[in-house]
Amino acid sequence: MIRRPPISTQSRSSAASDVYKRQIKKGVLELADVVVVNKADGKHVNEARSAARELRGALARVGVARGHDVLVIDKLTYAGNRSSLRDVENSPRFSFQQADICDDGAMTAALRAFEPAAVFHLAAESHVDRSIHDPSCFVKTNVLGTQVLLDVAREVWQKRQDVLFHHISTDEVYGSLGESGYFTEETPYDPRSPYSASKAAADHLVMAYFHTYGLPITLSNCSNNYGPYQFPEKLIPLMILNMQARKPLPGYGDGKNSRDWLYVEDHNSAVWTIMKHGRVGEKYNIGGETEWENIRLVQELCKIYAELTGVPLSEITSLITYVKDRPGHDRRYAIDCSKLKKELGWQKAHDFQTGLQKTVQWYVENKVWIDNIQSGEYRKWIETNYGQR
Repeated sequence: MIRRPPISTQSRSSAASDVYKRQIKKGVLELADVVVVNKADGKHVNEARSAARELRGALARVGVARGHDVLVIDKLTYAGNRSSLRDVENSPRFSFQQADICDDGAMTAALRAFEPAAVFHLAAESHVDRSIHDPSCFVKTNVLGTQVLLDVAREVWQKRQDVLFHHISTDEVYGSLGESGYFTEETPYDPRSPYSASKAAADHLVMAYFHTYGLPITLSNCSNNYGPYQFPEKLIPLMILNMQARKPLPGYGDGKNSRDWLYVEDHNSAVWTIMKHGRVGEKYNIGGETEWENIRLVQELCKIYAELTGVPLSEITSLITYVKDRPGHDRRYAIDCSKLKKELGWQKAHDFQTGLQKTVQWYVENKVWIDNIQSGEYRKWIETNYGQR
C-alpha cells in the first residue's frame, strides 16, 4: 500500500520512482501479498530515496518508493520468506504486517490505520501444479480474498477518486494459443487450470467493482516472471537448484510448451507505469516479448550454469529428463503488450540473455537464502509433484 499526494484519475504523475515487491507471483512477485503506499515528506525523503536505490537491483523487491511510505501485508505461507525483505526492514518508510487477505477485520484495520492512496494486490496462490493437487486454497485466496480486499477498499475509501486499486493477474486466464498469434487485452478468457480459473474470477470481480461501484481500479495480466528471490517451485529456479544439487532436470511431456518470459524488474516498472499513467478501469498486458520452448530454456540455463561454475556442460545436460505431462497443460503463451508501450510509453530494460545470466548468478551466489527456503515443506512438495511421474 502506498501513501502519496492526490492523483488525477486520468493521468498519474508522481514523485515516486519504482515500487518493487519480492518474489514474483508468476510472481509478480511472491513476497508481498499486498503493497500499500502513502506520501512521505519532511526529513525522511532522502532516506526513502536511498532505500529505493538500494532495492532497485533485486527481483521482486518490495521497494520503498521515493518520497512515499510503504506497507507490505503478507500471510507468510510456504513461499513467503521474511528474509527477502531484509534490505528494507530498517527503513523509516517501510512497515510490514503479517495477515491473511481473507481476514476482513485485519484488512480493514490495516487500511484505516495506514490510509493508503494506492493498493497493489499481488496476493495469490500461484502455482498451477499445486492447484491441481488442491484447488480449494486457490479459490479461497484468489477469489474470496480478492473480494474481501475490494470490499475493504470500498469501505475505507468511500467515494474517493484520488486513489487506485491495482490488481495483478496472469496471461494464463486467456487459455492456450495455437502455433501463431498473441494474447491481447481483448482476448476472451478461457482458463484451463484451477489456478487460472481462480485468477480469471478475481479479474472479473475487480472489473465488476469498477463498473458497479465506481472503485478506481487498473488491472494487468503478465507473462511468466523470472529473476532472483523466486520460490523454487517455478521452472527457472527449480532447474538452477537442481543443477547445483546434481538432481534430475524434469521437463513436462515433450518439453516443447512455449512461454513468454518477463524479468521481474521489468514487470515492476510496468506496474508502476500503470499506476502513474494508466487509465482507470483499463487493463494492460505486460510481456517480455521473449518466447521460448521450455526445453530450449533448460538447455540455455545449463549452458549459463556451466560457464559460471566451470562444471562440464555435458555433466549438467545429462540431468535433463522428461516426466509425465500435467493435466490441462497449456501449449503456448505469448503476450501482445503494444497497448502498454504505445499508450503509456513503457519499455522493458532487460534482454532475455542478460536477465537469465543475472538470475543464474544470483542463485549460485546466494546459498544461505536457498538453504533457508528449502524446508521440509518444500522437499515434500517436490516429492509429491515429481516423485511419482
